Amino acid sequence: MTASTEPALAPLTQKDIEDGLWQLGLGRGDTVEVHSSLSSFGWVGGGASTVVDALMSVVGQEGALVMSAYRVSPALPLSEEEKARGIAWKVRILREDSTERTGVGAIAEEFLRRPGVVCGTDLTRVCAWGRNAQLLSEGYQRLLEMDGWALLLGVDIARCSSMHQAEVRVGIPEEIGERFRIPEEIRRDYPEDTWSIGYGSAPGDPWGKVWEEAQRRGLIRERRIGHAECRLFRAEALVSIYEQFRRTDPYGLFGVEKKTDG
Repeated sequence: MTASTEPALAPLTQKDIEDGLWQLGLGRGDTVEVHSSLSSFGWVGGGASTVVDALMSVVGQEGALVMSAYRVSPALPLSEEEKARGIAWKVRILREDSTERTGVGAIAEEFLRRPGVVCGTDLTRVCAWGRNAQLLSEGYQRLLEMDGWALLLGVDIARCSSMHQAEVRVGIPEEIGERFRIPEEIRRDYPEDTWSIGYGSAPGDPWGKVWEEAQRRGLIRERRIGHAECRLFRAEALVSIYEQFRRTDPYGLFGVEKKTDG
């Protein structure tokens, strides 16, 4: 047996990540919402700390980083009975002083530990560092008011928390909302102070449709960093598309047929 002559794979360095972010279009002074998967990069020398260092270096103190720090566990497996009851996902709610691993990922957890990071206190808390950190920690509506960026590092649009702001702005018809309303008997079994759960489904993929429209309009910048597919876009641009769909064609957005009288 002969030894392999292939060169050993080198770890991704902070400079590699910084160069990739610059080439993607992120720059000094930018305000950016970040969602990420450390494992998507492949081998990163120094792990999550290296990624956070690279992000901070690129935007600088005159810019700002914003990340979700939800007080919930990683997603827990569903039993067949839970699936049959219509439960789509479940996570445990963690105490404010909990030291357990959360479901936001290694990069966001490393970011949360950094000096100067300001964090909200509610369940869906937002953390921020840099210029206007205190204001940005109030929620993603602040990022949208500043026309900030959204950066997806190895994850897709389903992780982009600012998208929920369109749901605050525009509701959906009752017959669509009813598909996702958690029945009272399930609420009793999963108390809101202990569990956060998703319920129900619809045939369509609303956020996927928003993503396709944004790509059609040329709003998404894309680049691979290591093995991670990375995307950068103005957060308000996609939130506005989602808002418009919810306002003008909610049935098509969710793939639900509108009921007619008679």
